[in-house]
Amino acid sequence: MRHHAPATSDTLGADLRALRRARGLTLAGMATVLGRSVGWLSQVERNLSEPSITDLRHIASLLEVSVSMLFRHAAAPAQEAGFVVRRGARRQIGSTAAGLVEELLSPDLTDDFEMVHSTFQPHSRITEQVTRPTQEVGYIVSGTLEIEIAGTAHTLRPGDSFRIRGEPFRWANRTPDPAVAIWVIAPPVY
Repeated sequence: MRHHAPATSDTLGADLRALRRARGLTLAGMATVLGRSVGWLSQVERNLSEPSITDLRHIASLLEVSVSMLFRHAAAPAQEAGFVVRRGARRQIGSTAAGLVEELLSPDLTDDFEMVHSTFQPHSRITEQVTRPTQEVGYIVSGTLEIEIAGTAHTLRPGDSFRIRGEPFRWANRTPDPAVAIWVIAPPVY
């Protein structure tokens, strides 16, 4: 079990480092693609230098995350920083294009996993299968979610859970009500 110093509201650098590592990128490799120096990127990851909005756009594109996910979130009170995420202070992650609203429940991305609150809007779905090098576990809090894992369809209701270990998957909420799941992903992908 790894222990980290409590995170502050200034977690951009730590999040970037975690995302870079989760994607198998080195400092040198990422710096080259960004057209920046290794020293500059290292300073950004250690919160010693602040990237411009253009830099953030390039970094977000390279890491396949939204720019808004990289923006700093509301500061937590000192005694809660790195430990507690209040409902109104969650960071929205991912894209809402397919009708999925995801919020980061973890204080940051520096752990071996991330925990996500996922709301699947009524009559939403993804048509393309997703395959990623992760282990994922989900728990349905409310609504009904259809999930296809490795070609087998499953209908999940409140209290049901599932696991994905690198298999291709896709989801659908064919009902008129939102479906809510708590999703744990290791290593972090957002």
